[in-house]
Amino acid sequence: MAKSSSEQNTVTPKADTLADAARAASRGKGLPPVHLWDPPFCGDLDMRIARDGTWFYEGTPIGRPALVRLFSTILKREDGRYFLVTPVEKVGITVDDAPFVAVDFRAEGQGRDQRLTFVTNLGDETVAGPDAPLRVTRDPQTGEPAPYVMVRAGLEALIDRKSFYRLVELGVTEPHEGRDWFGLWSSGRFFPVIPASEMPD
Repeated sequence: MAKSSSEQNTVTPKADTLADAARAASRGKGLPPVHLWDPPFCGDLDMRIARDGTWFYEGTPIGRPALVRLFSTILKREDGRYFLVTPVEKVGITVDDAPFVAVDFRAEGQGRDQRLTFVTNLGDETVAGPDAPLRVTRDPQTGEPAPYVMVRAGLEALIDRKSFYRLVELGVTEPHEGRDWFGLWSSGRFFPVIPASEMPD
């Protein structure tokens, strides 16, 4: 049976060709303009980002940090799915939780003037604020918190445990949407973490 034109044009995605395209796209200053690219979908790639931030290709951890960093610059989220994109192709990958992990932060200022700058496992920096919100979800069974900060364009970082414990030390109680919440200030915005009534004594 003859293949359709769309099937004939489909090429199995490969990590090395994506890496070459990412290198070409990254020659300028800053991150590639992935938000401007809308190439055709070329299928899924056997690539996964684990919850701890480790990248796997065909089941094996990618051991070259520079290559992982390169792939991260062409990462895009659309409709809840994650893709690696170049000007000419888009391939789906699996992300277990968030694509980045915030492994450290620094705090400048105090109170409403506080500014929290997070550093990811891949060297990105993001300042929490109106354009890079903090959010905390809680496991419905255990109540365990999972804190996140936006890095860029729908891509979040899971804040690691040691950093979250440090953040809690900076938290304050503020009224929010009709009740008191324990939370954090950054860049003039208050981010609720947990209802104050649920804070342990």
